[in-house]
Amino acid sequence: MDTLIKKENKNLKKNYILLIIILFLSPFQMIGQEKVYNSDPDVSFKTARDLAFNKNRKQAQDTLLHILTKYSNYHDVREFLGSTYAWDGDYKKARAEFKYILGKDTNRKTTWVAAIKNETWGNNPFLALKLSKKALKIFPNDTEILDLQKNAQENTMISTATAGAVQSSTSKIPDNLTTTESESSLEKTTLNNTIGVTSEIDIYSEVYGSMLYNAIKYARQTKYGSAIARVNIDRRFGDLGTQFEVDLYPKIAKGMYAYLNFGLSNSYLFPDYRYGAELFKSLPKSFEVSLGLRALLYDTTTMIYTGSLTWYNGDDYWSFRPYFTPGDNGLSTSGTLTYRKYRSDADNYFGINAGIGISPELNQNYFFANDERIVNLKSQKLNIGYYFSTNNKQNAWGAQLGMIHQEIPFDQGNYFWISTILLSWEIRFR
Repeated sequence: MDTLIKKENKNLKKNYILLIIILFLSPFQMIGQEKVYNSDPDVSFKTARDLAFNKNRKQAQDTLLHILTKYSNYHDVREFLGSTYAWDGDYKKARAEFKYILGKDTNRKTTWVAAIKNETWGNNPFLALKLSKKALKIFPNDTEILDLQKNAQENTMISTATAGAVQSSTSKIPDNLTTTESESSLEKTTLNNTIGVTSEIDIYSEVYGSMLYNAIKYARQTKYGSAIARVNIDRRFGDLGTQFEVDLYPKIAKGMYAYLNFGLSNSYLFPDYRYGAELFKSLPKSFEVSLGLRALLYDTTTMIYTGSLTWYNGDDYWSFRPYFTPGDNGLSTSGTLTYRKYRSDADNYFGINAGIGISPELNQNYFFANDERIVNLKSQKLNIGYYFSTNNKQNAWGAQLGMIHQEIPFDQGNYFWISTILLSWEIRFR
């Protein structure tokens, strides 16, 4: 009898515990049931739009996501969700939504337009250009898409004042897409300041030992243009030399800017003073030309005249720069051809640089006090580089490998090989 009572008590305890567990889990089951969408999607979509344009963007996104749990191919809903992400500066999320839609239906012009604008606002002009070209294959001669393509092409023309100096990631979103309160949340941080470090080592096949070149820079973007302060620190021939430089890229007018440079040093490894000036002008058909000069002051002054012709063809960048250096032995000429294949912006590209001849502007480290600044040396060079950045544009890295076949300064007619390795890192901040 006692055994039977104990058994019944034990069962009662089990049932009691089971009842408590059921009661405890019931609210969660109800919550789970509430996550299943069972309303009118059109009514909910209208509600979400009203929320988005009335200072409640997060609630609007939650509603849109709720609709998509049941109607995943309601493309108007997904497109609007992607647009709200773009307005908030979350370009990666927006890209995913537009990509999903276009994967299902490539004939939605509004989605193509939204996707192109998203990349433009996200400071990815090369991606915007690629999308616009794809869209034009489906909608030939469409004026709206043509305008977006033109704008993307202009944005890919990375001026010397910007490329490798300072990158801005400000969102250019029309005011009529947002409410007054949401405008502040749409503003993406502008990275106006940059600190960068570059290190290069040159390894000579003979005559000289390895030489090390380092540079530390601080750059700032202003509404008047870019300004860069740089310290160059070289270790050569067992000596250490320092040079201080300032580069300015003032804006003059639309499609026109200048380059100004001044540097000084008290080391024989650098010129005592150097200065330069150049004017850049954009031309039709995505061309850019420039004309300028450089001056290096050693015991005497070496003048160098230069210019450039640059062509921006989508994500392809071509630039040729010649150098002309008058001297006692006549006019020395050299030239450099640069090609870059950009991926998304100025920080992400593969580049090749090839040149012939030698110029004190690029090769001041090859000229020494007892060499009388020889500028008619024969030389051939080839560099290959790869540059990339983080998604938030705050960090950028670069690596470059090169080979130079150059005439020996004090033994013309004989050559040595110079292998070069360059690494760079930059951090951007407000």
